[in-house]
Amino acid sequence: MKRLLMLAAAAAIVATPASAADGTVVIGMTFSQTGPLNVDSQTQQHGAELWRDEVNAAGGIKAGGKTYEVKFISYDDQSRSELVKALYTRLIVQDKVQFLFGPYSSVMTAPAVATCEQYGKIMLNAGGSDTAPYAHGTKYQFQLPAPAERYLASAVLALATKNPHAKIAIAYADDPFSRLVVGTVAREADMTGLKVVMDEPYAASTIDFAPIVDKIVASGADAFLGGGHYADGAALARQLYAARADLKWVSILVAPADVKFAALGPAALGITVPSQWEPQESFTPQFGPTSGQFVERYQAKYHDAPDYHAASGYAGGLVLQHAIEQAGSADPQNVLAALSTLDSIIFFGHIRFSSDPVRHGIQIAHDMVLAQWQMVNRQLGRQVVWPTAAQSADLLYPIPPAR
Repeated sequence: MKRLLMLAAAAAIVATPASAADGTVVIGMTFSQTGPLNVDSQTQQHGAELWRDEVNAAGGIKAGGKTYEVKFISYDDQSRSELVKALYTRLIVQDKVQFLFGPYSSVMTAPAVATCEQYGKIMLNAGGSDTAPYAHGTKYQFQLPAPAERYLASAVLALATKNPHAKIAIAYADDPFSRLVVGTVAREADMTGLKVVMDEPYAASTIDFAPIVDKIVASGADAFLGGGHYADGAALARQLYAARADLKWVSILVAPADVKFAALGPAALGITVPSQWEPQESFTPQFGPTSGQFVERYQAKYHDAPDYHAASGYAGGLVLQHAIEQAGSADPQNVLAALSTLDSIIFFGHIRFSSDPVRHGIQIAHDMVLAQWQMVNRQLGRQVVWPTAAQSADLLYPIPPAR
């Protein structure tokens, strides 16, 4: 089996080998170029590549009187977590990369964290919100997204302001990320006086949600929270609408944060999504571009609007660059010290990592917002609706019924 994994890794190479020459920072990573995680992983990849290309176009990372060109070595992990360990081992041992970016999704990130810790290699985790891989005391891992247990808190609070007696149905993909995120909903609901009337997982590969939708309707719920990743989340939204479930509130993980969700048409209207970042955010960055500048550059390169996966991919590169510049060196030990004390606002939000030995590297400053699909200038678009201080539009409640 090990030999098969290494052969798969060798076949998946998509970049030139690392250079050991001075003046180059070589970063290794995997992306899900194939498999069910492809959609969100690709936008994360685009964000990282945009950062790399901009840095190199500007002459490279400047630190300590030297200039460093950025090079990537990446592999297709095929959306298979069992490939990740072999691929990250190859990146470290054979390709001899200096730093690493994590893959997309918590289930893929966990083996990458373990491998990088084993070899004492710094990894910027832009795609995994689960804090479990950090539970045994990591030293070299740094998480960009807000932790998964904070994902749906904003959705529950916002729902409670509109309907303090709401009855919630929960259905979620049976994977580590989704279980962790949705596992907090019942507790949050209890704290706000809401009632959970259904709570069950479904296989992450599910595409026919008719049995789940029937159970949601039978439960008497007027609100739904759940989902998992893009494919299942989009299918779930489409089938809830087609079945005329007539829910007053729907919050779905991940899928509604992607611009492609607008293709669902009326089925997308009113659906909310917890988001790590939205283009309307207006942080004044201490380092790097504003949100508006990032959006403009991303659209110019990819002819598409960026979602938070793209933003987190770019942010991972930006934070590594900031740490190298603060360290005045690309030496990993100096960069490690800079990352451990970094406290900065970038376009993505406030970034700071826990220094607690048993939670080292977990993101502790970045907060989620709640976005909702609404009609904007006669077409579907996302608006920030929670918290109120960050609103770009009022919360639409109840969502329009299916026609």
